[in-house]
Amino acid sequence: MQPVVTARGLTHDYGPVVALRDVEVEIPPGVTGLVGANGAGKTTFFRILLGLIHPTAGEVTVLGADVGREAGRVRGMVGYMPEGECLPDDQTAADFVAYAAELAGIPPGEAKRRSSETLFLVGLEEERFRYLGDFSTGMRQRVKLAQAIVHDPALVLLDEPASGLDPDGRDQMLDLIGRLGSFGISVIVSSHVLTDIERTCDWVVMLDAGALVRSGPLEAGGDLRTVTVEVLDNADTVADALRRRGFDVTLVGHRFVVTGDDGATEAAIVEEVARADAGLLRMVRGASSLEEEFLARAERR
Repeated sequence: MQPVVTARGLTHDYGPVVALRDVEVEIPPGVTGLVGANGAGKTTFFRILLGLIHPTAGEVTVLGADVGREAGRVRGMVGYMPEGECLPDDQTAADFVAYAAELAGIPPGEAKRRSSETLFLVGLEEERFRYLGDFSTGMRQRVKLAQAIVHDPALVLLDEPASGLDPDGRDQMLDLIGRLGSFGISVIVSSHVLTDIERTCDWVVMLDAGALVRSGPLEAGGDLRTVTVEVLDNADTVADALRRRGFDVTLVGHRFVVTGDDGATEAAIVEEVARADAGLLRMVRGASSLEEEFLARAERR
């Protein structure tokens, strides 16, 4: 299958700040997670894919089109859901999404029909004639998703789509993202919440300080030999004690991952946390591979 995105030597700088550094990546069709810490280059990558900014060096194609020479064509095939607030409070959801469809070249009558169908898809059929200013955060996020897919794009870019949502709203948004793949729409979703990526994606692209550090399939589940632990205080004391007991420990701040073949790993953790008066906040077996990789990379910096 042809990649939906191909980047070769992709580099972009903002003066002395290098946002992307010689990125070489091919992203396959499907649902892909774009992950990385703040400042990793995720937003810059999205802007380049949309043709909103031009790379300092290198080239990128989206759905087979060269973004540098065919930016208009690319934007016609791609939908974009921005992270920031962008909705006009004095328009109804139906009018706004129809307007977005018209901007994509859809005739007014067809745009209204697609607006109603798309708002039904995202669960806003009963609210579509209400003003956006009266919408909750979760409803506004759904409208932003609707305008991104109303023109039936082949690829949609979602920038922190679950940002600011309560647990129920987050679950509903993630379910909607999962459904997009069943409609033949490829998705690249940017998020700093690793559990969201693990729930929705089958491929992961990881950026760190503008450099590509991983591009590959998301492995189901985690290593059941690992336990992720978060404490209130004295994490280094607990980590050192566990290392002396033969465990492999990766520590970042108040959180660490413990790996060992000992079947009594949790008991050892609880014992050392109590001895150090560290205050146990969380302990989960089977830490995700993404979480482990982030922890290990942060520790090396």
